[in-house]
Formats: sequence, structure tokens, C-alpha cells
Amino acid sequence: MVVSLLIAAVTGISGLVAPAATAAQPGPGDVTPFIVGGRPASEPYPFMVYVGGCTGSLIKANWAVTAKHCSTPSSVRVGSNNRSSGGTVVSVVRGIGHPQEDTKLLQLASSVTHQPIPIPTTSGPAGTATRLLGWGQTCPQPGCGGLPTMNQEFDTSILADSRCRGARAATEICTNNPGNGGDCYGDSGGPQITKVAGVWQLIGSDSRGTTTNCGAGPSIYVDLTSIRTWISQQVGGL
Repeated sequence: MVVSLLIAAVTGISGLVAPAATAAQPGPGDVTPFIVGGRPASEPYPFMVYVGGCTGSLIKANWAVTAKHCSTPSSVRVGSNNRSSGGTVVSVVRGIGHPQEDTKLLQLASSVTHQPIPIPTTSGPAGTATRLLGWGQTCPQPGCGGLPTMNQEFDTSILADSRCRGARAATEICTNNPGNGGDCYGDSGGPQITKVAGVWQLIGSDSRGTTTNCGAGPSIYVDLTSIRTWISQQVGGL
């Protein structure tokens, strides 16, 4: 996430075991949108996964999801907002890339005790309030700075598909970057979440931006709800 004085400028140029299928589905208004500026994580996110220069989410006790364009690491840190300490460090057995989408599943060598995040069956319409999380750089230009130690969050919303050049409406989410804020380099694979009935649900994984500088235009997340069946098949059920 990009933070600059009073505003955060950020763009994705990247990139559980709760019964999501029966959970309530996302809709507008569950997260306050259009808060200008990224900020350090305001609460624990036990599903967060640091993927060595990228970000990911724990979707099952021994499975995480990230972006396919991220390298498969030898190990990941799960369950900490600090990418350098806390949580659980666990080895990665293998990565499974989706045949078409910018999504990769990481099988962990052992199960962790951190709470995974559920994937619902729909991401919600344009206007649905969402939150972006990740360890992406906090300045907008490529290579302008290092990655923050602490997980950052940014509140935003889903845009109409037509607002994102090159987005595939069936499998991707066009995501607003209000006030020059949003995701950035290092947020690849990071979660786009929405709160339904008080519970965070995972709807997207950071894929790429629509501009070179972070925050200058909307960004594109893979709609994980659209490939939920494939994910469930690979991990042995969600």
C-alpha cells in the first residue's frame, strides 16, 4: 500500500476453513469505502500470508492462495501482520497455478492453527465495499522504496468492469483506487476482502494494475469466487 504524507497512493501492479458456500453473500456497504490513504492493519488478520515479496491468504489449514506470477517460495509466514516476526513459518510443498487465471495455490508442509478465510460464492456487484491488504511498497513509482514491515490496509469498492481496461468480467474484479490510494508492487496475490454479517470473506487476489504508477488508475483482482470450484477441487474441499 502506498502512503504519502496524509494520503496513501497505491495500485496493484502486481498480485479457511469456514463453510463459505452457506455463508451470506457480499453486498454494498459492509466496509466504509473511499478512505483516502493506506494505514497499518487495524486488527489481526490471522489468514495473512507473507510470500517472500508477495502477499497471500490462508484458505485452508494447509493451503494458501497468491498470484501465479509470484515465485513459489520455500516457506511462508502465516498469521502475522509483521512480515518479519510472529505467526508461523511453514515450508511450502508445491505451487499449483490456475490454467488461465493469475492465481496460484500453495500447499503447506503442515497444517497451521491460524483461522483461514472463507471464499463466498459471489463477489458482489459494483459498489460493494471492500478492503485491500498487503505488504506492498508505500510510494507510487516502480522501485521507489522497500516493502513495509507491517501489513497495510486500504478501504475501497468494486467498480463496473468497463472501468478497467483489459479486465475479464467473468473472472476478474475491477477495483477502485480512490484518492490515489490502492494496492502496489509487493501486494501481488494479496487479499481483497469484504465483511458479511460481521465476518471477513475473501473475494479477490491482487493481479495487476492498469497504470505504471500505483494509484493512478483502478487495479484488477482475480475474482476467486469465480474459480472457487477449481480451488476446492485442488485443495480437497473448502
